[in-house]
Amino acid sequence: MAKTKPNRILRLAAQGHLIRSKEVSSLGIPRNYLSRLVRRGQLKRVGRGLYASDSFPITENLSLIEATARAPKGVICLLSALRFHNLTTQIPHQVWMAIDVKAWTPRITYPPIRFVRMSGVALQFGVKEYPVRGGTVRAFSVAKTVADCFKFRNKVGTDVALEALRECRRLRKASMDDLWAAAKVCRVANIMRPYLESLQVA
Repeated sequence: MAKTKPNRILRLAAQGHLIRSKEVSSLGIPRNYLSRLVRRGQLKRVGRGLYASDSFPITENLSLIEATARAPKGVICLLSALRFHNLTTQIPHQVWMAIDVKAWTPRITYPPIRFVRMSGVALQFGVKEYPVRGGTVRAFSVAKTVADCFKFRNKVGTDVALEALRECRRLRKASMDDLWAAAKVCRVANIMRPYLESLQVA
């Protein structure tokens, strides 16, 4: 029976997903099997309580996958979402994540997360789950991300918001209708209006 436990873990790892120590425990497998497999070189530890097959690629989305797994009610937003959608060349040192204004702040030591408070439709609009190699990233859509950058321009900078909007249109990642809808939800339609109108003329 003991021999099948490592095999079950390795089969999970072979599927190309991150393995959480909690998931192993829920299967009735002691967590010490994970450290044994790491010592044997059959698994690698890619984060606190996170493991993967030795061939698992360490991608730039790893911290976003981890954040999504550790705070499942949160949503990747602002600079991290911009980076995920390839709308900026900036690499944030923290994972930006939106949570409900009334929610307790999750106690997460890794990856470093900067929480942003949102509520109601602003937290629900444009939420999507993106399957990526190694797991899932729960993030706002492109249009919602751009609108959020205007709403939180005091946090990310107006220049970042404008760059995001220009790149969004240049790469055709969101329609004008989508951007207008997101701007209204974020209550920044009047602020974004002149920029959107100038893009329409151009």
